Formats: sequence, structure tokens, C-alpha cells
Amino acid sequence: MADTTYLPGLSIRDSDAPRHSSIVRVTHWINTLSFFGLLVSGIAILISHPRLYWGETGSVGTPSLIDLPIPFVLKNQNGWGRYLHFLSAWVAVLNGLLYVSSGVLTKHFRKDLLPAKAELAWVSFSRAVVSELRLRRRSKDESLTYNVVQRLAYPMVVFVLFPLVIWTGLAMSPAITSVFPALVNLLGGQQSARTIHFFVASALVLFLLIHVAMVYLAGFTNHVRAMITGHSAARKGNA
Repeated sequence: MADTTYLPGLSIRDSDAPRHSSIVRVTHWINTLSFFGLLVSGIAILISHPRLYWGETGSVGTPSLIDLPIPFVLKNQNGWGRYLHFLSAWVAVLNGLLYVSSGVLTKHFRKDLLPAKAELAWVSFSRAVVSELRLRRRSKDESLTYNVVQRLAYPMVVFVLFPLVIWTGLAMSPAITSVFPALVNLLGGQQSARTIHFFVASALVLFLLIHVAMVYLAGFTNHVRAMITGHSAARKGNA
């Protein structure tokens, strides 16, 4: 009889089962490409006007909420950036809907990414946080599962930060807000949406940097291979 041991975060049911499902792997790499497009184009757009405002309007001649330490070097030259940002955003949205739909149907989120009640106890949770902050290389057994910090962070990104960055992005579109004015009104104005969008996007970039660092510490080659082929180690054939 096949081994049916369950490891949290891996969706492993037997020794030959892939570590990540095909949907997770495909959506992961599509999201990687779209996020890179969003990052590059977002930087270009921000450089063209590196000032943040609050309310409905904001321009060079009006008081700003925050002046970012970036010179105006690409003013009115960000047409390509806006086009790439728009394209990458819709790819990310459609890809995200596929990932979330699959995760709900396969119960991936409930089984793999939601921490158990015992893990949320202060002692267990504080130990997990301290362990992650040490940025130590994780053991082989530890790298096979998500710890409580990861299982709190991933749902936060998927169900809070990504929806918020999408909402604020839509709120900056006059064509969309003319049909759905509540999108921008609830945020306090178009410039408020832009400012919130900036901070949420910054949080996502920070998460990405930490994610890459943790993948490196857990074994970069094996984890990247698992996200490409589904298996951490090269398979040498069936016994």
C-alpha cells in the first residue's frame, strides 16, 4: 500500500506525488513574470512623478504628502511603463483568480497554508518567529514543511495584499471609477489610492525579497526544481 503520510504545505500523499501541483507551478511562474513586469513598469511610472498625495487631486504645484528622494528624470516619458503595467496587472489578476480557484477547490489553502490552533499559541509562535529572524539554514526536515510564520504570511499576501493592490490600482483608473465610483470614494480619492498602492506594492516587494532569502536558506536548487518539475530531487526511475 502506498504511503499516505500528509506533510503540511506539500500536498504529498505518496512517495511519487509531486511536491507542488501543476496548477501551483504554472501560476507561480506566470506570477513571477507578471510581478517583474509590474515592478519594472511601476518604478518607471513612479520616477516620472515621485511625489505622493492624499485626496482626489495632486500635482507639482500642490502640497504633497511625501516627497520620495527620486529626481524627476522621466517626466512625461512613461507611456511604455503604463502600457506594460496595465498588461502585467491583468495577467496577474487572471492568473491569481486561477490560483485561488484551484486552491479553494483542492482545499490547498485549508490543508497546507492555514496554521493549526496549537501553532498559534504564544510560545510556539514566538519560537517560530525567532527561528525565522535568525535566517539560519533550515534542516532537510524543516524545509519540507511550512512553519507557522510562513502559513500566516502566504494567506496574508494572497488574500489581503494582492486584493488591496488590485483594488487601489483599479481606483486609479478614471474609466473604471466612472462606472464604479465607490472603488475610489471608499479610499478617499484617486491620489489616496495611489499612495496606498505604493505602500502595498512596497510590502509585496519586501515579501518577495524575504521569500527569495528563505528559499535560498532552505535549499535553492531543490526548491526551484520542485517548482519546475514538482519534485525536489531528480527522479532516477521507478524501482
